[in-house]
Amino acid sequence: MEKTKKMNHASDDDNEKQENIIQNPNFEDGLDSWSGRGCKVVLHESMDGGRIMPLSGHVFAAATERKATWNGIQQEISGRFRRKHVYLVTAMVRIFGKAVTSATVQATLWVLNANQREQYIGIANVQATNNAWVELKGKFIIHGSPSRVILFLEGPPPGADILLNNLVVKHAPRNRPSPPPFYENPGFGVNIVENSEVRDGAIQPWFTLGNCKLSVGQGAPRTLPPMARDTLGPHIPLGGNYILVTNRTQTWMGPAQMITDKLKLFLTYQVSAWVKIGGGVSSSSQNVNIALSVDNQWVNGGQVEVTVGETWHEIAGSFRLEKQPQNVMVYVQGPAAGVDLMIAALQIFPVDRRERIRCLRKQADQVRKRDIILKFTGLESSLDLFPYIVKVKQTHNSFPIGTCINRTDIDNEDFVDFFTKNFNWAVFGNELKWYWTEPERGKLNYQDADDMLDLCIGNNINVRGHCLFWEVESTVQPWVRQLNKTELMNAVQKRLTDVLSRYKGKFKHYDVNNEMLHGSFYQDRLGKGARALMFNMSHKLDPSAVLFVNDYHVEDGDDTRSSPDKYTKLVLDLEAQGAAIGGIGIQGHIDSPVGATVCSALDKLSVLGHPIWFTELDVSSSNENNVMGFLGAIYE
Repeated sequence: MEKTKKMNHASDDDNEKQENIIQNPNFEDGLDSWSGRGCKVVLHESMDGGRIMPLSGHVFAAATERKATWNGIQQEISGRFRRKHVYLVTAMVRIFGKAVTSATVQATLWVLNANQREQYIGIANVQATNNAWVELKGKFIIHGSPSRVILFLEGPPPGADILLNNLVVKHAPRNRPSPPPFYENPGFGVNIVENSEVRDGAIQPWFTLGNCKLSVGQGAPRTLPPMARDTLGPHIPLGGNYILVTNRTQTWMGPAQMITDKLKLFLTYQVSAWVKIGGGVSSSSQNVNIALSVDNQWVNGGQVEVTVGETWHEIAGSFRLEKQPQNVMVYVQGPAAGVDLMIAALQIFPVDRRERIRCLRKQADQVRKRDIILKFTGLESSLDLFPYIVKVKQTHNSFPIGTCINRTDIDNEDFVDFFTKNFNWAVFGNELKWYWTEPERGKLNYQDADDMLDLCIGNNINVRGHCLFWEVESTVQPWVRQLNKTELMNAVQKRLTDVLSRYKGKFKHYDVNNEMLHGSFYQDRLGKGARALMFNMSHKLDPSAVLFVNDYHVEDGDDTRSSPDKYTKLVLDLEAQGAAIGGIGIQGHIDSPVGATVCSALDKLSVLGHPIWFTELDVSSSNENNVMGFLGAIYE
C-alpha cells in the first residue's frame, strides 16, 4: 500500500511538471484569459494577404495599436505557480509593421508583492522579424509570495505589432550534473603551433591570410615573453628569427596556421608572442591581435597596443573551446594597411590548472598562515593539562569574500541563510545604480536598496556601493541623456547628495564612475574635470567611504582599451586633478583565466599603491566542474 502511495505521488509530480500554467495557450477559446497591456489584442487566421499564417493551431494573437515599447499581450498567472520552482517559458513570436522589420521581443514578469512593491523581472528576449516565427525561450523563479503576477510580451518600438502563436510555461526539467571533463594526453605546456621560430628560413606550415607577403627576419628576442616564462618555467634560448609580413592592404592580413586537430575541449590555452610593427602609418601606435577563426567565428586570443619603433612588445591572452569545431585557424592581424608586422615565438599551449592550484596552496601556506602559540594562565603549577584536548575553531574569516545580491534574492530564506553564513561582503546587482533609483526624473526609488542594506548591516556584512555613475552612454537612462550641460551638472551633484547623504557611513566602498576606460558620457558633456569632481564631492559628503575606480578586461589581455598601463594612466591623471581615489577595482569577467597573465596585470597596477580588489567575478563554462578550478587559477 505504501509503494502505491509513493507511485501516485510520483505520478502527481510528473503531471505537475507537464502542466502548462498558461490558460488558453493556443487561443482555442478566443482571447479568454488574455488582454492587452496598454494596447489592443486581436486574433488573426492570417495577415498580410496570407503571407503570415499560424505555425500551429488555427489562429494567432496580435498586440496592435502599441504606443510604447512596454505595450504587449499579457496573462495573469497569480496562484498558478509555486514559489522556489523554476519555470521554463517558450513562445513562438514574430513582429509585423511596415516600418519595422526586426526588433527585440522580451518576456517579462510584473510582480506585485504583498507590501505593494512592484517588480519587473526579465525572463528572456529574442530578435524577431516579420519574415518568420522564432522561438523565445527562458526561465524564471519567484522566491517570495506576491499578491499578483502577470507575464507579458514587450520590446518592439511603437507601431510594430507583436504576434504570438502560443505560449507555454511549465516546470523546467532539472539539469543533470555534468561529468568532469576528461583530458586524454593533454600535453600541458606543449606548444601546438608548428614552426613558431621559423628556423632555417622555412615558412611552412604558415600561409598568408590575404594578399600579403611572408618572409623570415633575424633579430627577435631570444627568450620567451615574461608571462609565458612564468607559466612554463625555464626554457632553452630561442633562435631569434621572426615572421615578417609586408604588402598588407587590409588590417586582417597576416600569417595564419591551421590548428584544428591539436586542440582539446575544455582545456584553457595560454597564448603568447613577441610582436613589433614597422613604419608606414601616421599614428604612433597600432593594435595587434592574435585571433582564432573557429568555424568562421572570431575568438580573441589576446590584444596589445604596439608603438612604432625598435621595441618588441609582449602579447598575451587565452581561450577555451567547449564545442567540437570543424576548422580552427590561428592568425595575427590588427595594424593598419601598409604597416609591416613582425611576429616571433608564437606559443599556444594548454595550462595545467591542477598544478596551478597546488602552487597556490603552497603560497597560501607561506603567506597567509602562521603558527600560533596558546598560553594558559591562572592554572595551578601542579596541574597537568594533559591528557586534556584543546580545540581551536575559526569562527570568522577576516579575508573579504563577497557576493552579488539582488532584491528578489532576499525573499528566499534559503538564499539568505547561505549568504549570511558564507560571506562577509556584498554588492548590489542593480539596485543602487542611477537608472534604478531614478528611472524617471524626480521619481526616486531607494526602497530596494534600503531593504538589502538593512539585511546586510543586520548580519554584520560590509557593503560596496555600486555604482554612483556609469560612464558608458548606453547605460545612462534616457532622461539624463536629454539634459543640457547645466542641467546635467546639477543632476550629477543632486545624485551625489541624495545617495551619499542618505547612506553616510553605511557603504564601505563606492564605485564612483564605473568603466571610465570604456565610456566617456559625463566627461564629454561636462569636461575633463567632471570625473575628479565626482570623487571629491563623494569624499566630502562621506569621508569614511573608500572610493574606487572600476573597470573590466584589465587583467586578461583581451582589450587594448583597458590594459594595466592605460588603467594606471587613468588613475594618475585623476589623482593629478586631486581625485580622492582609495582603491582599484578589477571586474573579473574572465572566461579563461591564466594565472601568469592575471598576476602580471596586478603587479603592474600595484605601483599605484592602492588596494586592488576583484569587485566582480563571473566564470562561465558549460561544465560546472570547471568553475572552481577557474576560480582557483585567478587568486594568489
